[in-house]
Amino acid sequence: MKETMQDFDPERPEDFDSAHAEYARLRRECPVAHTNGLGGFWALTRYDDVKRAASDPLFVTSVQNVVPKVAFTGRRPPLHLNPPEHTPYRKALNPLLSQERSETLVPHTRALSRELLAPMVAKGGGDICVEFSSHLPVHVFGEWMRMPEESLATLHDAGRAFILAVHSTKPESMKETSLRLYEMARDLIALRHREPQDPTVDPTSALLAARHEGEPLPDELILGTVRQVLVVGMVAPMVMIGSIAVHLSRDPELQQRLREDPSLIPAAIEEFLRLYTPYRGFARTPVCPVEMGGRTIGKDEAVALVYASANRDEAVFPNSGEFIMDRPNIAEHLAFGRGPHNCPGLHIGRMQLRVALEELLAATKHFALDGEIVVSRWPEIGALSVPLRFD
Repeated sequence: MKETMQDFDPERPEDFDSAHAEYARLRRECPVAHTNGLGGFWALTRYDDVKRAASDPLFVTSVQNVVPKVAFTGRRPPLHLNPPEHTPYRKALNPLLSQERSETLVPHTRALSRELLAPMVAKGGGDICVEFSSHLPVHVFGEWMRMPEESLATLHDAGRAFILAVHSTKPESMKETSLRLYEMARDLIALRHREPQDPTVDPTSALLAARHEGEPLPDELILGTVRQVLVVGMVAPMVMIGSIAVHLSRDPELQQRLREDPSLIPAAIEEFLRLYTPYRGFARTPVCPVEMGGRTIGKDEAVALVYASANRDEAVFPNSGEFIMDRPNIAEHLAFGRGPHNCPGLHIGRMQLRVALEELLAATKHFALDGEIVVSRWPEIGALSVPLRFD
């Protein structure tokens, strides 16, 4: 029998801070919570529970992998497959996502950052999400995917439309916008068939060249993988840069400290990742009933791993709502997940945040909020629109 208890409402209006306050309440009072909203699901809010579900093979991704459910248009490896089925796709892509490979993208990322910031500096400010961080990851991932330059504007518009459709929680809009991304994936695969590239540097070619037990990967799953890769790296950097900008606008002393000593930025990025983890809706489903937090989660019931809450668990990170440089256990944060589905693009993600913050601080003497913050909805958490005034 499905659980009907309503411990929280995931669809109520939020501001930049309210969701974190709600998760602090749930960690204290109801750490394994249930809601009927967004189709009904469980939410794990404590660190140990989230870490367990991310790593335990009893929790799978093949039934539902995000809340709200958005996969209506086919399976998209590696996320939509369980180990060991997902392994050939990770094996093909992981070498191209190494830290060494990510660092080769720094000059391109820095040039893009300066190009995007220049008009904002010239007019004394602007929306750091709409004008900067919604474009930067598209072009960085486009460079990594070796996409034709003329496709990037289309990818930006199609990806943003899909993200907004997910936030609208309207299945028909999600399907329509997802299918546009599938069309782009088909076009890219067709281009690689016509004009093959080196599979040691080109992700699509690496998938086409991959073999599992001597056989090529299935065409429809290669398509799903390319479709997944096209958009998966777009949202988190956009939201994270917006959230970092909000924090530094509220803490001008820290803003100036980082501006004066850029060597502190990598450590600051790790604490920002913990404090403003951009995902709360990655999901798993148990293959059998599971006891957690004194409650029974039924077989195939959706479970949200609320990483954004886990990373503020006071039992693991004391004074968890505060920014503390060089936390002794900062390496334990779950911003990039855990287990077989940890984020394979973590090095590119860190690199983008580092370079973006370096360039934003270098281009300004000071910046401050200059309007209303618009926040994301499930499955992300953070800022989608942050108007800034530059000094």
